[in-house]
Amino acid sequence: MECSSHSNVNMEIISLILIFPLFLLIHRFFFLNPTKPKPTTTQIGFKNYPILGTIPEFLQNRHRFLDWSTEVLSRCPTNTAILIRPGKIKGFVTANPANVEHMLKTNFDNYPKGTRFISFLDDFLGRGIFNSEGESWKAQRKIASSEFNTRSLRNFVMETAAIELQTRFIPILERAVGLDMVVDLQELLERFTFDNICKVAFNVDPGCLAGDGNSGSEFMKAFEEAATLSSGRFLYVFPWIYKMKKMLRVGSELKLQKAISIVHKFAGDIIQSRMEEKTEKKPDEDLLSRFMGKPEYSPEFLRDIVISFILAGRDTTSSALTWFFWLLSSHPEVEQKILDELKTIRLSSGEYFYSFDELRHMHYLHAAISEGLRLYPPVPVDTKDCLKDDVMPDGTFVGEGWFVTYITYAMGRMESIWGKDCLEYRPERWLEEEEGGGGGKVVCRSENPFKFPVFHGGPRICLGKEMAYTQMKLVAATIIEKFKVVTVAPADEKNPPEHVLSLTIRMKDGLKVRVRKRYE
Repeated sequence: MECSSHSNVNMEIISLILIFPLFLLIHRFFFLNPTKPKPTTTQIGFKNYPILGTIPEFLQNRHRFLDWSTEVLSRCPTNTAILIRPGKIKGFVTANPANVEHMLKTNFDNYPKGTRFISFLDDFLGRGIFNSEGESWKAQRKIASSEFNTRSLRNFVMETAAIELQTRFIPILERAVGLDMVVDLQELLERFTFDNICKVAFNVDPGCLAGDGNSGSEFMKAFEEAATLSSGRFLYVFPWIYKMKKMLRVGSELKLQKAISIVHKFAGDIIQSRMEEKTEKKPDEDLLSRFMGKPEYSPEFLRDIVISFILAGRDTTSSALTWFFWLLSSHPEVEQKILDELKTIRLSSGEYFYSFDELRHMHYLHAAISEGLRLYPPVPVDTKDCLKDDVMPDGTFVGEGWFVTYITYAMGRMESIWGKDCLEYRPERWLEEEEGGGGGKVVCRSENPFKFPVFHGGPRICLGKEMAYTQMKLVAATIIEKFKVVTVAPADEKNPPEHVLSLTIRMKDGLKVRVRKRYE
């Protein structure tokens, strides 16, 4: 990830040397001495070196944390390993569905987000729904739950996405076809989802996709930087290092504070203007208006709530669609099946854009998107704290004060979960004959959320899951029907693009593509 660059590694090593004079000698001994002692554990699980614990291997693999974790967990009998750091800090890392269910549902109260997680993201997300717990989380969850189930919000989201596609996204792709331009599909999708979620959250159009919203574009760039740098705090060897950089206002922490300042000012200005207009009759459509009815919510708290929803609506959807189109580019047989499904639906529709009911009947497209989410989940890692000693379903002991982490990215690559073809992109694994339907009708089945925790699970399961699928299917169906998307660099699943591990997983250099008209 960006924050795990060589400069940050060097700063951490220097800091370690300053407070731990023997570290350099130990580091050189373990890394450079050909006769160095073997780690105190076997190759199963994370290597645990004397005094340093897992740090040497962590520093070697931090830039490829997801793939490294996947390799380690795949070698473990129950896809679970213990990570040890100096200072008696221990972590439980798993890709086992039974353990995930225990953490997210069965023993939910014992595994809160915890002070570690909340403190790392507090500057950026404040006390919004994704960075809170207890009564604050319950209150926000209750409001959001009731609103996400309303038809008015669903229709507002559909209409907003359709207008953005029709008036901005499709014309950009048509222009790219005419000029034979290479476009960054990831950037376009991020601009689209950013404009879309700002309309849904604020009822404000930043105009990023249209290129006419200077303040909105600045906000989007700052938002992206804040998300990446905030998530980087999780990969520091010692948390006090980022705190020291923050106090001294240097390096990545200085950049982070500047980015957060832009994000908060933009969101705060909108909230303030909306509060000044509250005497006027406004349509109760966007999320902000639904939360503004609570007098106990301060402008700062409203800002935190909305920023959390922007994070969920912008970063996750664009990430999922980017990786989906990359996978699709090397699977023409999947693309053809999607086209066949769209053609069948079009025969009974005369509308320019698909209706909500038509999107529900796109079972193969739903399966193809789900398969992309399995291999490239937008939020690939989730971490919590353990309040009291516990024993996981696989028999692993977890101690009080440990951090517990499940790697969704690794779970999609576990043979024990998905079979020998777990690394293959195969949407058919999601399809089954409709129960009691007769006639061999095939539908996309729902999966156990603890086997497929892309949308979390238990009491904190994602409220916007169905809305996200609806939007992704609308965007994907519209683009696929009208255009052939060809990646500039041939897609090779054995050598995927390098990713940036922010709060979501993004392609490091974007997704460069050329587009061709599907039909003249």
